[in-house]
Amino acid sequence: MSPQTPSDQVIAAPGERTAARHGWVQALLAVVAGAIVMLAVAALGLWGAGAADLPEHAYPRVVAASVVTAVGGTIELAGDAGVIADTRAGLTVIPLSVTLAGALMIAAGFLRPLRHRAVASAAELAGWAARIAVLWLLALLGLALYSHQNFKISLGTGTISDIGDLIGVSPEAGFKTAVPVTLLYGVLWLAGVLVLALLVSRGAPLPARLLRFQESVRPAAYAMVVLLLACVAAGAVVALVVAATRGHVPETFAVIFLGLPNLAWLAFTIGLGATWRGRVDGPFGLPMPHVLDQVLRTPDVSTVNLRTLGHYDGRVWWLPVVDALLLLGAAFLMAARSPARVRAWQHAVRMALALALTVLMICLVGRISAHYGLSLIGIGDAGGGLAGELFLEPRLWGALGIAVVWGLVTGFLGALLARGVRRKGEVVRDTVG
Repeated sequence: MSPQTPSDQVIAAPGERTAARHGWVQALLAVVAGAIVMLAVAALGLWGAGAADLPEHAYPRVVAASVVTAVGGTIELAGDAGVIADTRAGLTVIPLSVTLAGALMIAAGFLRPLRHRAVASAAELAGWAARIAVLWLLALLGLALYSHQNFKISLGTGTISDIGDLIGVSPEAGFKTAVPVTLLYGVLWLAGVLVLALLVSRGAPLPARLLRFQESVRPAAYAMVVLLLACVAAGAVVALVVAATRGHVPETFAVIFLGLPNLAWLAFTIGLGATWRGRVDGPFGLPMPHVLDQVLRTPDVSTVNLRTLGHYDGRVWWLPVVDALLLLGAAFLMAARSPARVRAWQHAVRMALALALTVLMICLVGRISAHYGLSLIGIGDAGGGLAGELFLEPRLWGALGIAVVWGLVTGFLGALLARGVRRKGEVVRDTVG
């Protein structure tokens, strides 16, 4: 009797159920698990950042808003300071720790009923994904409607406060969710997570027409996901060491549970040689290493790269070394999971394309933009530390070009290192005598 193959496992006699069961109950479990994990991670991070002490019991609503922004949703900031005063604000930042936690949990729930399968029809996969999407949109709608809050702003003491009392100015600022846009980006985020899960998982079934692409796409996708997770793991180790040696435990929790991938992936691109530009001005900032705050907190727009960071901390020059080791490991992994017939130059090209797409993703989701201001009678900022600006953005084309070069070199070297590894497609010949 021949051993059972994965494709045999999906064949069932009439009236029998197949091994894979993916109905509404399984979809609900996947969505609920993903939402709970995201809310828990956001709550821990915001607690570390001090948001638990926000007035008017705003903490739960801020947690919900963090989950909304984590999936690409839009939070609108607005203010009301009376007829002759104006408040203005804007915020664009994705808490990637929350994003990553939710993506991993939902992807696991999506793939679990599909394990031990070789082939699945496009209609079956689409139906399973649609169940999750419907429930996910309902959950996201609830979070979006809950994410709204207004705060009163204190003008402090002194002249500004006296003017405010004289003219009856009581400034307020708050946030609410742009529901239609949030639902659109939320379902696009979910689609990206599910597609990437299918690409990364070696055991997930694909429609028969797409099987020919799995040998070229899946090893590269898997290697890039492992690379990104390795960067986050390395960043977590550094953060915990800093917390153990220098204190600041709540701030470290804020970094880990809100923006660890933001910083780890930023450091990864800088180690490759990419350049970012940005500025921090005013009373607020984001959880970030002191050296990055030093570079950004200048009167003019600052350049953030190895040279500028190295001026404040020479340890930054270790980033290219760490990146080289991580990329060689990813290239080796990609080659080891590819068929033996793939040539070294083909590995190099695939690695270059995959790394360029990965860096593009980091540049798109790693942007930060925040500003806030209060003006009286339309003249400037009211002062009193009530105005500020923070932004960070990449020089995109330079980053992509550098990623291609790194990918070509490490992809070729990784293929050479993997030559001694027995891989799919190899035939082992027994020697006689």
